[in-house]
Amino acid sequence: MNLSYSGQEQVSAPPAAVWAFVQDPEQVARCLPEVREVRVIDQRTADASVQVGLGLLRGQFRFRLELDPDQAQGLVRVRVQGGGLGSTVELNAQAVVVDQGNGATLLDWQGSAVLGGTVTRVGGRQLDSLAQRLIVRTFRTMAARISASSGTLA
Repeated sequence: MNLSYSGQEQVSAPPAAVWAFVQDPEQVARCLPEVREVRVIDQRTADASVQVGLGLLRGQFRFRLELDPDQAQGLVRVRVQGGGLGSTVELNAQAVVVDQGNGATLLDWQGSAVLGGTVTRVGGRQLDSLAQRLIVRTFRTMAARISASSGTLA
């Protein structure tokens, strides 16, 4: 199953705070919904375990998160791969970091996901809305944490 989404998140912090945040794979991985555990592999890679619940399908998924922040292009790329419960997930997302002035930043993001296995058979039509909510929630959490770390509110 192929899914794609896009959106924007306002961050109440300057671009420098966004760039500092996205350099740390642990901080970014902790923005995943229902994250239980994060283990940093290197300066751009982390493994994360998240709790998943979709209908009767409940359990843990394990993901590898890879960051590719490119400040010169104003672009942050994130790749998440993994799965669990007989399912696989591959998510590719990117956000353009836009200076809004007055200490605010816009994350103009888009992402696509490829899901396979049990989750696509059990989730059906619920899966699309759930995946969209999870992606939006991840970017909102990221915006809130960046704003909080820079001393402002999202």
